[in-house]
Amino acid sequence: MTGTMTDDCLHRFLFDDLDIRGALVRLGPAWRAMIENRAYPAPVAQLLGEMSATTVLLGGQLKQPGRLTIQMRGSGPIALLVIDCNEALQIRGMAKCAEQPQPRSGLQLLGQGQLQLSLETASMREPYQSIVPLDGESIAEVFEHYLRQSDQMPARFFLAASSVAAAGLFLQKLPTAAERDADGWARVEALAATVQDAELLSVPAEELLRRLFPEEIVRLFPARAVTHNCPENWEKVRSMLRALGPGEVYAALREQGEVVVKDDICNRDYRFDARAIDELFRDSPSPTPPTLH
Repeated sequence: MTGTMTDDCLHRFLFDDLDIRGALVRLGPAWRAMIENRAYPAPVAQLLGEMSATTVLLGGQLKQPGRLTIQMRGSGPIALLVIDCNEALQIRGMAKCAEQPQPRSGLQLLGQGQLQLSLETASMREPYQSIVPLDGESIAEVFEHYLRQSDQMPARFFLAASSVAAAGLFLQKLPTAAERDADGWARVEALAATVQDAELLSVPAEELLRRLFPEEIVRLFPARAVTHNCPENWEKVRSMLRALGPGEVYAALREQGEVVVKDDICNRDYRFDARAIDELFRDSPSPTPPTLH
């Protein structure tokens, strides 16, 4: 095996003799950028971090330009967890939750909820979407159950998150694994279950795989970089306001003194004063905007 585990990297690997595949991810600066100035309670940040690692582990399997978006919606203190990831492993995400700390923890914070996966690629005429109930006691269990139902192949996730990092280990049994070694999946699964959160969050990939699977032959592929990607897009916001039309936009301007468009997933406000709105609709065929008082 060759390679190291560094922050903001995804490492795929393969048990050549067992026909079992896997991946390791650790998010550092990208994770901290996602939660900067968010002030999430620790249990909320933990769930979002675990879901971020999971989304990268799954998004790393995209073979062509596209975007994977994963949402968990609930009726509890957490109303929404959403992460999206493209084929270049550019991620962004957010949680929508109650401001006050809650006595619940883990997936209890979502209450009754659902998992929604959306996949868009250049070759698809329409995006693929799957919506299923949340089935499991943890983020890992929810996705293990989902893949067992959708791919018909057993999978395991081992996830960890803190205020400075998020990490995950993914394993999946491929169709011919039992033919290669009847006990291989059970053995690898049991060994992987010994991993500690601190190891996931700090130990280099090569060393971690050697610790967990000392008797197995593991092929570790080159690392792929992961980045947090939330660039400003003023033109997209301007286009949205033009689509609303001058009537609605000027009404908001009169009421608030400015027009503010909130980009929740990137935690950014786009602000337009009266002059900016006039400029936006300068060439509009609509009647002259009303005078502001």
